[in-house]
Amino acid sequence: MVSLARKNLLEDIPRFLVAQAGIMFAVSLVTLQTGIFNGFTRSTGQLIHNADADIWVASESQVQIELTLPLPLSHVLQARQVAGVELAEALIFSGAMWRRSESEIGLVKVVGFDPNGQLFTPMNLKKGSVRALTEPYTAIIDQTTLDSLDVKGVGEVANVNSIPTRVVGLTQGNRAIVSNPFLFTSLKSANVYITSGQKSDLSCQLPSGSQELVCTNTSIRPSQDGAPIPPPPVPDKLVASDLITYILIKAKPGEDLQALKKKLEAALPNTRAYTRKEFILKNQDYWQQRTGVGFILGLGAVVGIIVGVIIVGQILYSSVSDHLKEFGTLKAMGASDWTVYGVIVEQAIWMAVTGYIPSVALCYGVATWAYFTEGILILITPVSAIAVFGITIAMCVGSAIFAIQKVTRLDPAMVFKA
Repeated sequence: MVSLARKNLLEDIPRFLVAQAGIMFAVSLVTLQTGIFNGFTRSTGQLIHNADADIWVASESQVQIELTLPLPLSHVLQARQVAGVELAEALIFSGAMWRRSESEIGLVKVVGFDPNGQLFTPMNLKKGSVRALTEPYTAIIDQTTLDSLDVKGVGEVANVNSIPTRVVGLTQGNRAIVSNPFLFTSLKSANVYITSGQKSDLSCQLPSGSQELVCTNTSIRPSQDGAPIPPPPVPDKLVASDLITYILIKAKPGEDLQALKKKLEAALPNTRAYTRKEFILKNQDYWQQRTGVGFILGLGAVVGIIVGVIIVGQILYSSVSDHLKEFGTLKAMGASDWTVYGVIVEQAIWMAVTGYIPSVALCYGVATWAYFTEGILILITPVSAIAVFGITIAMCVGSAIFAIQKVTRLDPAMVFKA
C-alpha cells in the first residue's frame, strides 16, 4: 500500500510540487508565527535575562518592566541589611532621547548598572569591555541597532539627552521587539542622562521690534568639523536620595526565596519583590493578556493551518478523483474500505513529511538571518518544532477526510464499465 500511495503522489510531479509548495507555505507560516510569538514573549523580559539576580524589587505600582515608578537609592542600602541578602545592586531603566545629527532624533532605553557589580552584565558582548563604562558618558549598544541609531561602530559619539556619549562596546541580540534600543551605561552616567532629560533644551526669546518668538536649541551636539568635544563635568556619585528603577538581589546560598521576598517587602516600603521566574511571567502575561499581540500572532498561525488544509485537501481530492478506477479495482479484488483509506492517509503523511522538512530548514534560515541582521528573535525550540510537525501531520491527515468521502461512495462495478 505504501508503494501505491507513493506512486500516486509521484505520478504527476507538477501537481506534487504544487502540493508541497502549499504545505511549505502553511508550515512556514505556522512555524514563523509561533517562533515570532515565542521570541516576542522572551524578548519582553530581555533585560531580565541580562541579570544574575534571584529577586527583583520594584515599586508596588509596577505593571511591566517598562511601566513602573522609581525607588530611592536608599532602598538598596536598606536591602543589604536584610537577613539572607548576599548582594543588592541598583538598576536604572528609563527612556532618553538620542540625537546623532541636528535634524534627526530617536529614543533609547537607558540601562544604568554598576560596571564593577556582579548582578548585571550585558549579554553577548562582541566588542569592547564592560569596564570601559567606568569612564563617564560611555555606552554599549547592540550592533543590530547601528543603522537605526545612525552609528557606524565603537568610537562614535552621539548626544543622549544633550550629553555627548561615546560608544565603547557592542552586543549581539540585546534587543526587545516591543522596546526602543538598549543603551547600557554606568549608574552615574545614567543618572545624569535622566536628570538632564528633565530639562528643556529650548531657549526662547522675543527680539525687540519683532512679533515672532525665536527659539534655539541649547543642547550640546557632536562637532561637525571632527574636533574633540569638550566633555561635560564628571558625574557625581549617586546619593541616597537619587532615584533608581529596580533593586537586584542575590540571595545567600540555601535561602528560601519566598521568605526572603516577604522580608524585603516588609523592610522596603511601597515595594513588591519578584523571583526571576515570577518577574519574567509577569511581563509575559502583560503582553499576552493585556494587549492584542498574542491574539494577532495566534490568528496568523490559525490562518496558516486553514490554508494548508484547503490546499492539501484539494490536491488529495484531485488525486483520488484521477485514480478512481484503481481504487475501484482494489475494492473489486476484495480490499476493505480501511485498506483504501490507508492508501489516502499514507499519501497525506508522505506529503506532510516531505513538506515539513524543507519548511523547517527554511524557517531556521529566516530566524538566523533576522537575529543577526535585525536583532529580532524568532525562537524555534525543539518543543515547538515537534508541535508544528504534529500539527502538520494532523493538518494533512485531516484534509484526507475530504478525499476519503469520494471513495466512500465508490461502486466497484465502475471498473467493468466501458
